[in-house]
Amino acid sequence: MGDDNVNLPPGFRFYPTDEELVVHFLQRKAARLPCHPDIIPDLNLYPYDPWDLNGKALSGGNQWYYFSRRTSNRMSANGFWQPLGIDEPINATSNSDRNVGMKKYLVFCLGEGIKTNWIMHEYRLSDTASTSSSRSSKKKTTTKDASKWVLCRVFEDNDGSQGSLCDNNDQELSCLDEVFLSLDDDFDEINYPN
Repeated sequence: MGDDNVNLPPGFRFYPTDEELVVHFLQRKAARLPCHPDIIPDLNLYPYDPWDLNGKALSGGNQWYYFSRRTSNRMSANGFWQPLGIDEPINATSNSDRNVGMKKYLVFCLGEGIKTNWIMHEYRLSDTASTSSSRSSKKKTTTKDASKWVLCRVFEDNDGSQGSLCDNNDQELSCLDEVFLSLDDDFDEINYPN
């Protein structure tokens, strides 16, 4: 289940939207309904560092997906997942007033808090979505049981936007940036004609 050999036709890739992750996968998982194809594994995330997820979680490009139990302990052997900002509501596209879930942003920090480029989106059901999915289940699923599950998307952010998420001003410069900065230094030494 954690490999790329899923029974999907050639050419198909796993790139779901936030709403699809919540409605088509997380709600069904919380309600104990089957999900076809059953491709997202259950994984206890927190003993693993993000770079250890390959082969354990579903890979979709450079992103890994898995279900986990919701917990406040987000520690691993080498670091911890630190929440960033407030949770973002996920609304249904068919009815923008209908809240189907919540999305929490987290960054992986090493040791005492050194932020890395590893980002997690942790999806959970909103209270109203938990109640409606538990009503639709043939088995009696309580709201409390539904809220135990989260769906996680983990990826390494290599495009430089991570700095804005983490307020990290130690971003590396590109080759062109270094060239332009070195040119700026040279202009101070040039004598211009009067």
